[in-house]
Order: sequence, then C-alpha cells, then structure tokens
Amino acid sequence: MAHFAYKARDATGALIEGFVESADSGAAAAQLFRRGVVPIDITPAAGPAAAIKLEMPMLRRGVPELEVMLFSRQLHTLLKAGVPIMRGLTGLHASTAHKGFAAVIQDLLQGLDTGRELSASLARHPAVFSAFYVHMVKIGEMTGRLDEIFLRLYHHLEFEKFMREQVRAALRYPSFVLISMAAAIVVINLFVIPAFAKVYKTFNAKLPLMTQILVDFSAFMQTSWPLLLVGGVGAYFGFRTWTRQPRGRLQWDRLKLRIPVAGKIVLKATLARFARSFALATRSGVPVIDALTTVARTVDNAHIGSKVEAMRHGVERGESLLRTATAAGVFTPVVLQMVAVGEETGAMDELMQEIGDLYQREVEYELKTLSAQIEPFLIVCLGALVLVLALGVFLPIWDLGRTMIK
Repeated sequence: MAHFAYKARDATGALIEGFVESADSGAAAAQLFRRGVVPIDITPAAGPAAAIKLEMPMLRRGVPELEVMLFSRQLHTLLKAGVPIMRGLTGLHASTAHKGFAAVIQDLLQGLDTGRELSASLARHPAVFSAFYVHMVKIGEMTGRLDEIFLRLYHHLEFEKFMREQVRAALRYPSFVLISMAAAIVVINLFVIPAFAKVYKTFNAKLPLMTQILVDFSAFMQTSWPLLLVGGVGAYFGFRTWTRQPRGRLQWDRLKLRIPVAGKIVLKATLARFARSFALATRSGVPVIDALTTVARTVDNAHIGSKVEAMRHGVERGESLLRTATAAGVFTPVVLQMVAVGEETGAMDELMQEIGDLYQREVEYELKTLSAQIEPFLIVCLGALVLVLALGVFLPIWDLGRTMIK
C-alpha cells in the first residue's frame, strides 16, 4: 500500500486536505468518492512522512475527553438517522476543529477503506479510546446495534467525567489548605523568625527550648534551602516515577483510599464507576467474565482493579458473583444485598446501575458535607501551628519583660 496526499471538497464545498493509504491514485480517488468528497488533487506521499503527519498532532496536543464524548454522541445521531458510517465519519472529520482528533478520524476512515473493522481502527489509538470503549464498539459491530452502543458510551463518558471532577473537588480543598500551611511555614522560617532571632541575640540570655528549636530550624532552612528545593523537586519526580510503575501505582491507589475523609469519597466514586461500567457491559450482551476483565482494566484504580480481577477469578472457578463481591471487602451490606437479588432475578445489569446511582448520590452528599467534616481537623492543625509559633516567638519577650520588672 502507498500513501497519497490529497486535496478535496466536501458536500458544503469546504477544502479538505489529508492522506489516504491505497494501492494507486485511482483507488485513492475511489476511497474519497465513497467518503462523499470530490478529490481535486492526489499526489504520492512517503509512507513514514504521512504516518508522522497523521499521528504527531494527536501526540503533541493530546485529545480532550470532551472531543470523544461529542464524537460518540454525534455518531449515534448520524447512525440512528441512517447515515452510512463512512459518510458520517467524513462529516465529523470536516467539522472537527481539534487537529489531533481530526487526524484520528482520518485514520479511522482509512482503516474502514482498507477493510478494517471500526473497533480495530479505534484500537490503534489507545491514548484516545480506552480498551473498554473499543470492546463496547466491537460488541456493537457483532450485534448490529452500533447506534445504541455509541449513545451508551456517551452517557458512560459523561458519568466518568463527572465522577473524576467530583474526586478532584474532594481533594482540592484539603490540598489547598495543606499547601497554604506549608507555604506559611516556609515564609515564617525564612523571613519572620530570623528577624526575631536578631532581637533575641541582644538579650544575652538562654532562650526557651521551643524558641531555640524554632531558631535552629530556621537557620537550617536558610543555609540549606537549595538542598531542600532540589530534594523537593527530586521527591516530586521520584513520586511520579514510582506511581507509574505497576507496583508503585498499586500501593499509591491503596493508600489514597486510606486518606482521612477524602479516602472514602475516592472509594465510593471508584465503585460507582465500576458498577456503571459493569452494568453497561452486561446490558450490551458482554459475558460476566469478559465484563469483569474489561472493567478491571479501566476502573482507574489499581487496588480496586485487583479486587475486580479477584472477583473474575472467583467467577471462573464457578463461585457466585455475590460470594466474590463479599470476598472483595469493598462493598457495603446494602450493595451485597442488591447483588444477591440481581443474581436471583437475572436483572444484574439493572441492579448494578442502581448500585452506581447509589454510590454517586453518596459521593455528592459527602462532597456537600466535606467542609463540615474537615474543618475540625484543619482548625486543630492551624491552632497547633499558631500555638508553637506564638510560644516560640513571644516566650523570650515575656521572660525579658518579667526580668525588667524585677
């Protein structure tokens, strides 16, 4: 197969430029006509150069999640209206403003032109389409219900985006307070305490223990701040490298769930995503074992993913889903009761949807009460910081005042 650069016009007369992979220029023109565009110029292009030009915008800019959501919704509408998949993708390619995603759609068109399935073409872009997304599209191709699958994927991506935003909101407030406290400690040790230390030297008296500790720590920070800065930057990048390793990510994801207050919100949000994803997969005709396998890889928490993997292994051994869910140790008794009812009635997809909705409501409630839950802890921390600083800074002054009075 050779690569050809082309210029063409779509149904609206807009100019389109891109690359196609075909046996010759005639076959390339036929591909373009099948897409519903009229070629103006077709010239040979080097294969590697064409591939680089296709892939680099995506890698350089990244593809926002919103683009994939709109793509799913628009493709559902087009397919439901009876528009052929090739024509629909061509229209989406012409209307997409994001250059990286336009290159992805163009590659999808080329894949379909060469006889590749849509799911296989989507799988060529794992940074844009998750394994769960690709698997669901493959199910739609097998069942002939692609339009329904794309609508469900749109709602699923919308829910995923909402839950991620909820988790970020849960962590934003405590993170901001802790960072502010750390910044205040740095400023006090570098600028405030040194000024008081100069005054203390004029006393020619032994300083209280608390004051001496503060002065010594401030002196250490003043003389060693470059090393502390380098150490902090190194710790940040070391942490990122550690969390990108499978074992490190597993440990960090497990630790996140143990963070006071915020940990339970992260856990409930992750379980809501698991339940909704599992419900979507089983409702679309995916076998339970395959659904658990796919969801375990896309649940976005390695620790919970390992629990789901353990559930899959249990189901493969012939155990019930209720037994494996109980052994996982992450579901509440109410949820386990719903799983039991789902197995008895055969309505597991509906009950899993209910579980996802239940956890989502709990996350929303936890976020509304987050300030009330975390304020006592923050007040205690701030009070302890103020007490230490007040005692350390003002004790020598009080001692000096008593000495002068005597």
